[in-house]
Formats: sequence, structure tokens, C-alpha cells
Amino acid sequence: MNLALTVLEIVAPVFMLAAIGFTWVKLGFDYSVEFVTRMAMTLSVPCLIFVSLMQTEIDPAALTTLSLAAIVAYGALTVAMQVLVRAGGLEQRTYSAPMIFGNTGNLGLPLALFAFGETGLGYAVVVFAIMAIWSFTYGIWLVSGGGSIVKVVKEPLVAATVLGGVFLWQGWETPAFLTNALDLVGQMAIPLMLITLGVAVARLTPGRVKLATVLSALKVVLCAAIGWTVGMWFGLDDTALAVLVLQVSTPVAVTSYLLSEKYGADAQAVAGLVVVSTLMAVVALPVLLAILL
Repeated sequence: MNLALTVLEIVAPVFMLAAIGFTWVKLGFDYSVEFVTRMAMTLSVPCLIFVSLMQTEIDPAALTTLSLAAIVAYGALTVAMQVLVRAGGLEQRTYSAPMIFGNTGNLGLPLALFAFGETGLGYAVVVFAIMAIWSFTYGIWLVSGGGSIVKVVKEPLVAATVLGGVFLWQGWETPAFLTNALDLVGQMAIPLMLITLGVAVARLTPGRVKLATVLSALKVVLCAAIGWTVGMWFGLDDTALAVLVLQVSTPVAVTSYLLSEKYGADAQAVAGLVVVSTLMAVVALPVLLAILL
């Protein structure tokens, strides 16, 4: 009973905020997903990442180990999902990226924070940044046939990750007034991303629900297994292991749908994956948390 209550306390705020966004749209109120997403990804999330890394008390060596584990995990996940897509005779441009890249920002960061505190958030932003870099390069190449290194370099969250890592490594801190300002801006990120997730799901029209259900189930099982195996192989501590498993097991990201629309893949099929995998996460993520806590 206590474990169930603990898991509920962790996941309830996440899905309640997403429900606010969902209800907001269903009531007919306006919400600019493009504006809010741009503000989050170019301003609030980079501030969150930078401050979290700068102020974390995690051993830099532990963060390095987690970074390597995340790279290996996403490499293994990429191979596994490519094999799955090809074996199923599915279109690579449509299905590969959504199956590889999860919602590590909208769902992963708040879950890590609520479940494991600031230490969990520090670990989670590292996994999120690695996923984002891989998504901006290989992910875009999958969907469009033309990934761009320049695009990665220009991304504020990449600069924030590098700068935060340098400050952590050197033991530096920004002046208190600047830290407070950056921290305040960063605090917008998690509620904004969760509400936006609910808005985006409310506006999607699912396509090919049966296939989406099968693929979503396979995704969460494969991701959790790969995350757990890689984490154990690297000897991660309990918190880092749990964060890695949670992050790689998050449902299909809304950005996968936006990219499929932009580059001419089957957007409705991806929308189905987003909606079904997100609904499945309502059950799957609490189960994972119960196992990992």
C-alpha cells in the first residue's frame, strides 16, 4: 500500500498537469504549441539544464559514467529498433525515429525530479541532452535524409549542457543574482512542457491504432530491458540506473509528430504512436517506478 501511494504521489502531478493542457484545448481555449515549445527549448530548458548541472552535488565521475551508459543505451536502442522496423516491413522514415526517441523532456525530467529529487534531475538532464543531440542529428537524418551538425551546435540546450558541465567540473558558480534569475526561468520548463504535452495529445488524431498499440508495447519493453542491461553493465548506482531506465522508456515524443509533418513522413501513423504510447505510459511508467524504487 505504501509503495502504491508513493508511486501515485510521483506520477499524479505529471499526468494532472498534462490533463490541464488536454482540458484547456477541449474547452476551446487558444494555445500556441509552437510558441511555448520554442520558448521552452530555447530558454527555460537550457536554464534548467545549466543550473541543475552547476548546482548538482553528484560526483562528476558518476555523471561521466552515466553519459557513457546513455550513449551505449541509445546506440543499442537504435540498432534494436532498426531491426524491428525492417523485420516488420515498416517504412523507416515514419517509424524508426519515434521508436528510438522518447519524451525525455516533457515526461522524463519531471518524473526524475518527483521520484528522486534534485539528484535524479541532475542525472536526467544528462540523459535528456544526449538523446536530444542524437535526435537532432541521426533522428532528423532518418526522417528527412539530411541531418545537420550545424543545427546541433546552434541548439541552446547543447551549449547549456556543455557550459553546465564545465562549471560542475571546475566547481564554479555564477553570482547569486544571476543564479536566482536563471533558476526562476528554468522552473518554467517542467510545468510548461507537461501542459504542452496535454495540449498536443488533445489535438492529435490517432492513426492505425492496432499497429500503434503493438509497437508501443514493444517499445516500452525493449527500452526498459536495454536501459536496465546497460545500466547494470556500467555498474550505475540505484538512482542513476533508475533514471536511465525511466528516460529511455518514456513514450514517443510529440516532436516526432512535428518532424514527420515537416518532412513529409506519415504524420497520422506517428500521431497514433504518440497518443497510444502516452496513454500506455499512464500504466507502464508507474509499474517501472514501483520496480525501480
